[in-house]
Amino acid sequence: MTEPLLELRGIDVHYGAAKALDAIDLTVPVGQIVSLLGGNASGKSTTMKTILGLVKPSAGQVLWKGQDIAAWKTPQRVASGIASVPEARRVFGPMSVEDNLIMGAYTQADRGQIREDLEAQYARFPKLAQRRTQQAGTLSGGEQQMLAFARALMSRPRLICMDEPTMGLSPRLVDEVLATIAQLNSELGVAVLMVEQQAELALSIAHFGYVLATGQLVLEGPASQLLNNPRVQEAYLGKTITNGENA
Repeated sequence: MTEPLLELRGIDVHYGAAKALDAIDLTVPVGQIVSLLGGNASGKSTTMKTILGLVKPSAGQVLWKGQDIAAWKTPQRVASGIASVPEARRVFGPMSVEDNLIMGAYTQADRGQIREDLEAQYARFPKLAQRRTQQAGTLSGGEQQMLAFARALMSRPRLICMDEPTMGLSPRLVDEVLATIAQLNSELGVAVLMVEQQAELALSIAHFGYVLATGQLVLEGPASQLLNNPRVQEAYLGKTITNGENA
């Protein structure tokens, strides 16, 4: 089995008296893409916030390379190799493309390394190089998503947490984004935890998947198996399963 990079063990999260996550166990192995699926209010975003240190669990462990980091603040987690691509990209609109990228390196102190990483992102995403002085808010949706990816890579992560990276994009751009995620994983060896509502898209590039419903994990398994699971097909792929079909 591939070595675990990130593990959630028995994670509970409460918002006041309401329980948002209930005994969540989840693993992201080194160098793999893991999809976390679920509908609205299923607990996907809370899981992501728990990993990033934005929400404190009321029970359980957050293990990063075997060490419990539940007490770590977000900057410490980023410096250790956990990066994020937030929902709806959230680039800094009034700032230039280059300044957005530099913001991604806020935990890095070596200016030479930051310049080297900048040039590496421009080589990987040539359109960003062409628009380095342009305000990020004037980029297209697809270009903003590429900027969000490049900004995450500026911290030299081992894991990128992506919150619905295909949201609001055209079908053509969705295909480009998914291809980019798969490429980053295969070429750089970066692990990815991808939160998505669109199961077929997410599972098409993932190695493993989990399905959340009302704060509880209800399904998990290799991505190819989940794609063919009748419960996933009916709930997330819009396919009606008749009795005996796919049994």
